[in-house]
Parts: sequence; structure tokens; C-alpha cells
Amino acid sequence: MTVPMEYRRASADFDAFLAEAAEAAGLTTRHQSYTMVEGVLLAFRRRLTLAEAIAFAQELPAMLRAMFVADWDPDAPRVESWDAASVLADVQGLREHHNFAPEGSVAAVASVLRRHVDRARFEAALVRLPAPARAFWATA
Repeated sequence: MTVPMEYRRASADFDAFLAEAAEAAGLTTRHQSYTMVEGVLLAFRRRLTLAEAIAFAQELPAMLRAMFVADWDPDAPRVESWDAASVLADVQGLREHHNFAPEGSVAAVASVLRRHVDRARFEAALVRLPAPARAFWATA
């Protein structure tokens, strides 16, 4: 079996994702984009059950999937609030002294993510999640 293309191209695809996310959010560096993307993914993960998180992670590109599950304590208490202010506080709270995530971080990451996933499979995974989780990834 050959190495799947998803893994062979993981680094280049991830770099492209970070560049697109930086542009979508009006950030200037991939370092800023990395923290914003990580903050968005972790804010989302904190609000899911273990089963929901695993179902979602299956549809992420390889490097984003790794970021989503890295350093995860599945026994940590879930955050119940899905309100935009609470989510944004989570996103901006990651490395807060080096975090440049703007107010529209979730929407920026969501719009870029949809260009980097298999759309049908991603939508099928979202359907299995609660309504606030589906709304999290909605784009205008």
C-alpha cells in the first residue's frame, strides 16, 4: 500500500490552510493564524462529548485532526455555553499574550475549513452533532 496522499501532502496542505486562514481573518503571519485556528478548534472541542468530537475529527485534514486531538484530556469538564461571546473568549484565551484572533475568528476558520474538507462527508458528520455545534461551522 502506498502512503495516502493526505499524509504525503499534510505539511503543504496545512501551510496553505494557515495562509488562507490568516488572509480570511486579516492576520499578517502564519504564527498568528496557527494560534487562532488552534483556539477555534479547542473552543469547539471543549463543547462536545467524546463521541461527538471523534466523529468530527474524522473529517478534518490530517494536520488539523492532529491539532484537534493534541494534549486532550477527555475527562475535562465540557463547556456548556455556545454563545458567541463565550466561544470568542475561549478562542482568544489561548496564549492570550500572543493571540491576535479577531472577533470573526470562528467564521474565518469555518469558511477556510469548508474549502479543505470533503464537503459531503463533513456535512454528514455535522448532522450527527447538536444544533449549536452545527451552527458553529455555518458560513454566510
